[in-house]
Amino acid sequence: MALVTTKEMFKKAYNGGYAVGAFNINNMEIIQAITEAASENKSPVILQVSAGARKYAKHAYLMALVEAAVKDTGIDLALHLDHGEDFEICKACIDGGFTSVMIDGSKHNFKDNIEITKKVVDYAHAHGVVVEGELGKLAGVEDDVNVSEDDAMYTNPEEVEEFVTKTGVDSLAIAIGTSHGAFKFKGEPRLRFDILEKIAKLLPGFPIVLHGASSVIPELVDEINAYGGKMDGAQGVPEVMLRRAASMAVCKINIDSDIRLAFTAGVRRVFAKEPEVFDPRGYLKVAREEVKKMVTHKIANVLGSNGKA
Repeated sequence: MALVTTKEMFKKAYNGGYAVGAFNINNMEIIQAITEAASENKSPVILQVSAGARKYAKHAYLMALVEAAVKDTGIDLALHLDHGEDFEICKACIDGGFTSVMIDGSKHNFKDNIEITKKVVDYAHAHGVVVEGELGKLAGVEDDVNVSEDDAMYTNPEEVEEFVTKTGVDSLAIAIGTSHGAFKFKGEPRLRFDILEKIAKLLPGFPIVLHGASSVIPELVDEINAYGGKMDGAQGVPEVMLRRAASMAVCKINIDSDIRLAFTAGVRRVFAKEPEVFDPRGYLKVAREEVKKMVTHKIANVLGSNGKA
C-alpha cells in the first residue's frame, strides 16, 4: 500500500455515485482516527493539509505520520494540499511528497486564475501529482482563508469549460453556497444544485469538489456548549444535501470543522467529568475516538464510500 493520487478514486466515485472524504489533519490522533475509520470501513480517503496545519505540525512531521498510517492500516491514501495560495507552496508540497495539491486562484481575476493554475498544473503533472483548481469564491473563515459574505461569489458555469481546458486541472472546486468554518448560514441552508447540474452537463465525467462542507453536527455543538463552550448559532450544511451532491458530479467533499468539533467535544467531556485527569493520553484518546466515530458516520451515511476501497 502507498500514497496515491486521486485519479482512480475520483473515476470510481463519479461512476459509483458517491464521494471521497477529504479530511483535514493536524496531529497524530486525528490522522489515526481518520485512517482507522477508513480502513475498518474499506473506504477510500484523502488526508489534506492546510497551510495553517503545515505551519503548526511542520511538513516533515506530517509526512512521517502519514507514512506511518499507510504502514499501520495497510490502505492507500492520497495526501493533498488544501488551499495552496501560490506556486511556491504548491511546489514545496509536490517536492515534499504530496500526491495532490490545490492551487486556490479564486482571489484573482479569471485570466490570472488560469495563469497561476496552469503554472502549478505544468509543474505538478511533470512530477506525477494531480491538481485541484477553484472557480468561484466561498465565504467564511478557516485557517488562512478569510472571505467576507460580500466578497463571496457563485461559480459561473459559463467559465468552467474554458478554465478546465486552458489549465488542465484534474478536479475543480466550485462555489454553490457552502462556506468555511462553523457558522455557515444565518438563515435556512441552501445550496445551488442548479449550478452543479449545469457544470456537470458542461463537464461530463469531470470530478467536482465541495469545500466548506462540514455539517457542524448539532449534537457535537450541544455537547461543547454543555461543557462550557460558546458556539451559539453554529450551523453547517445539512447532510442530506451533501449526500445528494455526492450522488451527482461531486467526487470530493472537504470536512474540517466537524473534526474540530468531535475532537473538542471529547476533550471537554473528559475535563468536565474527570477533572482529576492531567495525563494528555487520558483525554486525547477520547478525542481520537470521537473523531473516528464521526468519520465512520460520514463515510457510511454522507459520502457513501464504505466498501469502495
